[in-house]
Amino acid sequence: MIELTVKRITANEADLVAELFDKYRIFYKQESEMALAESFINDRLSNNESVIYVALWDNKPVGFTQLYPKYSSMRAVKNWILNDLYVDEAYRNKGIASKLIQAAMDFAKANKAKFVQLETQTDNFNAQRLYESVGFIQQQPDTEFMVYRKAVDNN
Repeated sequence: MIELTVKRITANEADLVAELFDKYRIFYKQESEMALAESFINDRLSNNESVIYVALWDNKPVGFTQLYPKYSSMRAVKNWILNDLYVDEAYRNKGIASKLIQAAMDFAKANKAKFVQLETQTDNFNAQRLYESVGFIQQQPDTEFMVYRKAVDNN
């Protein structure tokens, strides 16, 4: 039986997502640069600048999501931007992205955030369908990116 687990990684586990992060950058038309990917992920985690969840399919990293804090002075809260979400092409359409999003939402709820926000390109229709299917609501149309937001249920 195949086992899928999603877990938050620490700085000493950055290697779990470096290759996936490189593939994510390639998806967005960047050159493959493994050293850059490794350094970037390691720096974010080592400096406590982001939160990263990895999806493990039988202990193999197949997807990740990275969250960055977004502060609201008026509300005096820390919300979260779901900045990166990637699932290896061979593992798509298996519910992995939804599980990563759920982990991000659970984290935001546990940290008393009011919302999680994300953006996707206007032509990334698969991502748009996914985000809308899990309850994200489009906030504002844009010429290049669509902004979505989902409230965190803190009941």
